[in-house]
Amino acid sequence: MPAELLNPHQLPISPRRAGAGTDGLDEVTLERHDRLSRIRRGELGTIHSWELVTAVDGPGTRLTIFFSGCPLRCLYCHNPDTIEAKDGQDVPLDHLVQKIRRYESVFRATRGGITLSGGEVLQQPKLAARLLKAAKHMVVHTAIDTSGFLGANVTDQMMGDIDLVLLDVKAGDEETYHRVTGQRLQPTIDFGDRLSAHGVEIWGRFVLVPGLTDAWDNVENVADIMARWSSLSRVEVLPFHQMGRDKWEALGRRYELEDTQPPSAELLERVRGQFRARGLTVY
Repeated sequence: MPAELLNPHQLPISPRRAGAGTDGLDEVTLERHDRLSRIRRGELGTIHSWELVTAVDGPGTRLTIFFSGCPLRCLYCHNPDTIEAKDGQDVPLDHLVQKIRRYESVFRATRGGITLSGGEVLQQPKLAARLLKAAKHMVVHTAIDTSGFLGANVTDQMMGDIDLVLLDVKAGDEETYHRVTGQRLQPTIDFGDRLSAHGVEIWGRFVLVPGLTDAWDNVENVADIMARWSSLSRVEVLPFHQMGRDKWEALGRRYELEDTQPPSAELLERVRGQFRARGLTVY
């Protein structure tokens, strides 16, 4: 059922439902110069989809908006259709603000809010900043879901409008991180340090992929990184799955992990235990 037709009292409880695409968001077509000017001002964004979910992207019922475009090339990405900005739709800021306003009563009833995700939300920082500020003016809880690689794009003013960051630490050393993402780890650590210094709540996330991120030392390093952040309130160890495989095939892209199996219960518990050993709350 499209989210537009959901009864607020009959919202999905826990599993992520299929994305709603950009149904209910008006796409616009502009001349190139006008389009780029509006993007630079944060008045227009390239959006992949949105969805209304519970207990997935933060507390309560969340309106999650997926931005198009990402600088990482994660081998296990389950949303490869969000990687290229050109694959998204141009949606004006005010249309996104209207979408948030529509669900204000749902957010209040469930102590939920908005989550800006992707792709990589911080690849469009001006739009993200303006959306976050608009939500805070409505007294709506705000969260971003990010790798932290572009954390330098977050100004101190923007950070003041963020209540929660779902920070995905994809590996614990530069070599493994580059193998997983094609990029560098240090920017994620730097961003986490800034969030902690500002007292912004962090939910740490780590995707457990057998044969890729499961090495004992790699997990130890990730646990050490997260343990240094005083504002970290929980760690989510997310087991690898194959639900994004069909998307890679549909896009005509090579999926390197097609033979990789989800982690066993024993491996999952071992890794969660490594985080618990640091005194961290683990899910």
